Amino acid sequence: MGAAMPPFDSVNVGDMLPSLSLPPVTRSMLALYAEASGDPNPIHIDVAFARAAGMPDILAHGMLLMAWLGRLLTLWAPQRDLREFGVRFSAMTHVGERITCTGRVVDKKVHDGERLVKIEVKSTNDASELKVVGDAWIALP
Repeated sequence: MGAAMPPFDSVNVGDMLPSLSLPPVTRSMLALYAEASGDPNPIHIDVAFARAAGMPDILAHGMLLMAWLGRLLTLWAPQRDLREFGVRFSAMTHVGERITCTGRVVDKKVHDGERLVKIEVKSTNDASELKVVGDAWIALP
């Protein structure tokens, strides 16, 4: 469960969520994720396959980056209060990259009796290259 959520009335458009900085992507991290997620695509775990496909090395799973953005959200609010969450993948993530996930409040509304905030999320590497961008609606007390 996430930290204590702020009440709806104290959240403002433009407010930032605490960022989430992750360790560098490693081969073992990707192998473990491939096993846990049931996604054994060799582009994520087999260096020779990735190089034959024209990549310098294996690539991180896009869904792993989405999961990290999900962690950013659920550190701020309990998962049960997440109403919608979607992303778009912008660039490949390579072994050795450090990813930082950020979120910003971009809208507030009351819908069907729920007090909702829209959070824009994104992940970038240390060179500020955008990897994944998306948004989520979260119900607040």
